[in-house]
Amino acid sequence: MADLISAQVSDRICKHMNEDHADSVLLYAQIFGEVPDATSATLLAIDPLGMNLTAQIGEKSLPVRVTFDHALADSEDAHHTLIAMVKQARQAKAE
Repeated sequence: MADLISAQVSDRICKHMNEDHADSVLLYAQIFGEVPDATSATLLAIDPLGMNLTAQIGEKSLPVRVTFDHALADSEDAHHTLIAMVKQARQAKAE
């Protein structure tokens, strides 16, 4: 059973994404956060409406908010949405 997006679920998702999928987090910032010059990014929090990141551009750190195209129902929805978004971002980057 999937968990609602609570602070604990947000922390778990952020830790996993930052440790195992840093390349995807960077793409979220570059494509959806409209910070194409970002060289790295950190996922800070996720909620049903979007995610908060910090993007690095040189020595500067920039807060970034990415809004989802729908309100997330639960952690399973978050998982599927994040995967779909990274696929979309990779395609946009390749074009």
